[in-house]
Amino acid sequence: MNSFNNFLKKKPLFNNDKIDYTRMPRLWKRISSYFTIPKIIHIVGTNGKGTTGRFISWYLYKMGLKVGHYSSPHILNFNERIWLNGKNIDDNFLEQAHAYLQKILTNQELSEISYFEYTTLMAIYLFQKCDYIILEAGLGGEFDATNIFEKKLTLITHIDYDHQEMLGKSIDLIACTKMRSITKDAILGFQKHKEVLNCAKKLQKTKHVNIFSYEDFLSEKDNIFIDKYILAKKLPLFFRENLSLAVSALKFFNFKIDMQKFNDLEFFGRCHKIKDNIIVDVGHNILAANALQKYFSDKKITLIYNSYKDKDFCKILSILKPIIKNVEILPINKQRIISREILQKCLNKLDIEYKTFSKIKNDEEYLVFGSFSVAEEFLRKYNEK
Repeated sequence: MNSFNNFLKKKPLFNNDKIDYTRMPRLWKRISSYFTIPKIIHIVGTNGKGTTGRFISWYLYKMGLKVGHYSSPHILNFNERIWLNGKNIDDNFLEQAHAYLQKILTNQELSEISYFEYTTLMAIYLFQKCDYIILEAGLGGEFDATNIFEKKLTLITHIDYDHQEMLGKSIDLIACTKMRSITKDAILGFQKHKEVLNCAKKLQKTKHVNIFSYEDFLSEKDNIFIDKYILAKKLPLFFRENLSLAVSALKFFNFKIDMQKFNDLEFFGRCHKIKDNIIVDVGHNILAANALQKYFSDKKITLIYNSYKDKDFCKILSILKPIIKNVEILPINKQRIISREILQKCLNKLDIEYKTFSKIKNDEEYLVFGSFSVAEEFLRKYNEK
C-alpha cells in the first residue's frame, strides 16, 4: 500500500475538469455505516471560516471536551488541516486513517475520489471519538464534500465575491449556493450585502429551516467582553465579527461564556505577527483587502505580494494602495500564479513602486499577503534564514 503522502501526490490539489458533485453523496451512502459521527458544526462563507472555527474548537477544547477542527487549505504542512484536541494531527494518525480508507474504498473509488473528498473522509475517521467536530466547507456549500454529513448547526460567515467561476457571478448566486447547505438550524454572521439576507429569507420559506442572526444570542455583556478581548489582544476589527459568530454558536448549545478561555489562542497565518515588523495574512480577496486596509489605516507598509490568475488582483491592490509604501513581488513557481508582466502592468497603472523581494529589513514594516501560497513561500524562505 502506498503511504498517505505518496497517495495524495497523485491527486490534483485543484480540479481542472468539471467536478462530479454526485460522487461524494453516492460514496457516503455506501460507506457511512463504517463511521460514527459526533455533533457537527458546519461553517460556510467567504472569509472568516478558519478563525471562527478555531475560536469555537479552542473554547470547547479548553472546556475539557474532545474536539476536531477540519480546515483548508494548509500553509506549510498538510497536518494543519486536521486539528485534534489542541494540536495538529500527528503523521502516525494520518497513516492510520489512510490505511482504513484503503480497506473500505474500492479501487475505482480510490482512483476517482478527489484530494479534498479523500482528506475530508480522513478527518471524519480521525474525529469519531470527539464530542464536537468543527467542519469548514472548502469553496462552496451546497455541493461541498463537507455537506454530506448530518450537522447540528450551520454557521454562515461573511459572504462576498470570490471563486465566481464556480459559485456564480453575483452575490445572490454565491450566497444561495453556499447557504443551501443549511438543513435545519443556522446562524448568520455579519453581512454587508442585502442579497445575503434576502437569500436567508427565501430559504426559510422554501426549505423550512431556522436561520438566526448572531445578534440574537449576544447580550450587552457579551458584546462588552468581546470588545475588550479584541482591544486587549490588538486584533483587527474583522476578528470581532468572527468571535461574535463563534460566541453565538457556543450559546446556541447553551455553553456559558468565559472569555479568559480564549486568552492563549493564536492564529497561524491570519493577521499573524511573526516578528515585530512582519505580519502574515493568508487572505486573497477583496473582502480581506478591505479589512487589512482598515487595520493598517494609520501607517504605510511594504507589501510582499503575489496573486493567482483568477483573483481580482488589480482591484485588491487599488484597495490596499493607501497603506502601501511599495510592493515587493515574491517569486512563486506555480502554474496558477499570475505572470510577472501582467502584475507589473497593474502596479504601473496604479502608480505603485515595486521590486523583487530579496530580504527583510529591520527598519521596515511588512505585510505578507496574496494567498496561502504567498504565505507558504515567504515562511519557507524566512525560516531558512
